[in-house]
Amino acid sequence: MGKLTKNQKLALEKIEEGKAYTLKEAAKLVKEITTTKFDASVDIDVRLGVDPRKANQMVRGVVSLPNGTGKQVRVLALCSPDKEAEAKAAGADFVGLDEYIDKIKGGWTDVDVIITMPAIMGKIGALGRVLGPRGLMPNPKSGTVTMEIGKAVKEVKQGKIDFKVDKYGIVHTSIGKASFSEDQIVENAREFMSTIMKLKPSSAKGTYVKSVYLSTTMSKGVKVDTKSIDEN
Repeated sequence: MGKLTKNQKLALEKIEEGKAYTLKEAAKLVKEITTTKFDASVDIDVRLGVDPRKANQMVRGVVSLPNGTGKQVRVLALCSPDKEAEAKAAGADFVGLDEYIDKIKGGWTDVDVIITMPAIMGKIGALGRVLGPRGLMPNPKSGTVTMEIGKAVKEVKQGKIDFKVDKYGIVHTSIGKASFSEDQIVENAREFMSTIMKLKPSSAKGTYVKSVYLSTTMSKGVKVDTKSIDEN
């Protein structure tokens, strides 16, 4: 961590241990305590009252953030030749098929998302060893295996993210950048939380959303009062 400026020190001192802030206050604080020189990601950590080892309590989904993620997402479209023009027009960074399958077999994974079509999944199965551990395997559930290649590329480029609960019952994802305005962070966090609420498994007992924290790369988390998430 670099040297803290006076403002960052003051902001850090403002964060009271255990105090829950409204979403708006939390968005303001995480912007103030960011100490990195680069434009840090704003992350949300949601602890859920689910047991992810039970298949019927697995929380996973897709959300389109109204203000995007602020990240440049590199997209590879593995598609048949008749879909190449559509993928390129939608903004895919890499478009093709066999040459990219060979590159991936050789260990190339210089992309963030891979979008493909059902007919090609057979060819991609062999890449599971490379793609699986990196979370790059296309999946119909997250909309990355589809006949609508152009639409899928566009959505990913505009800020569509997929997420799932980890084995500790936590969903951790990036919902923007420290350079975003407070309102943009709040809007993205709200959209994300409303998606989480819709995914509540009927078999989950007790409190569903146990805690929500906002943080940026390297900063400490700011606890959000869950009741404030829907308030304007």
